[in-house]
Amino acid sequence: MKKFNLVLCVLLVLILAFSLLSVSCAKQKVYKIGITQIVTHPALDALRDGFKESLAAEGYEVGKNVEYIEQNAEGDMATNSTIAQTLISQKVNMILGISTPSTMAVVEAAKGTDTVILFGAVTDPVAAGIIENTEKPGGNITGINDMGPVDKHVDLIKEFMPDVKNIGTVYNAGEPNSVVQINLLKDKASSVGINVVEATVSTTADVQAATESLVGKVDAIYIVTDNTAVAAFDAIIGICETNKIPLFAADPSSVETGAIASIGPSYKGMGEDLGKIAARIFKGEKPGDIPSTGGSIYETVVNPKAAERMGISVPQAVLDRADKVVGE
Repeated sequence: MKKFNLVLCVLLVLILAFSLLSVSCAKQKVYKIGITQIVTHPALDALRDGFKESLAAEGYEVGKNVEYIEQNAEGDMATNSTIAQTLISQKVNMILGISTPSTMAVVEAAKGTDTVILFGAVTDPVAAGIIENTEKPGGNITGINDMGPVDKHVDLIKEFMPDVKNIGTVYNAGEPNSVVQINLLKDKASSVGINVVEATVSTTADVQAATESLVGKVDAIYIVTDNTAVAAFDAIIGICETNKIPLFAADPSSVETGAIASIGPSYKGMGEDLGKIAARIFKGEKPGDIPSTGGSIYETVVNPKAAERMGISVPQAVLDRADKVVGE
């Protein structure tokens, strides 16, 4: 009888242990993802939303196996650094840096940790010192750049304005992503006989005055994917409309806001690509082995109403090949 009781006890212990193991195995790991964004802007918002939607499509859903901690510095660099440090202290599994300044702050804060970092809307991650090699970023970081075809932007402006001689631009010289684009702009413009007139800013509060300084000096204004300038894009639009200065942008979403035209990557598409990369990492791939590429979807966007308000019209050839016509 005692032997029977002993066997029964052993069986009960084994059954209990198996049950606890089954419950433990059934409980899914919850991945904590920090998202840091430098400013509120349609393009950056679209990237963030595309990322979350893509991860959900891959099976990573809020309330099931993923949790998001979302932060926005709203253009304040001190806040930007604090956000990065806070996310690291919260021991998140992954941080998505949306923009060059956001990612640079995360990279600095993550030194000495094994936190996985993804980046999006970074124009040139190598020039910014975020990675050393696009083919094999190494470490715990990879991402997608948003380098637009600056040479094609200049060609597009000339298609609208064949006699253009002076193109103005407003940007923050403290943003490495902007400096890279401005240098590309000057190289291309110089090759086709166009002069670039620069107006630099430090904060969004400087943007209106900087734009006004270009009035009377330029035939058109072109804005690169500069976070400071795009955060005050309404001010630029207002000045261009009042003074009939055609406004072009590197970021297609700025066309929906009020620029005339752009050729550039789809930020929603970039976010979707990043979501797929995040899923690959969660399934075991090393971030540093995943190449850092550009967006996979490009689009030409035009806004005929904006062109009309700024005193020009959209060439029929541009309308015919446009992927999206907005503002009508």
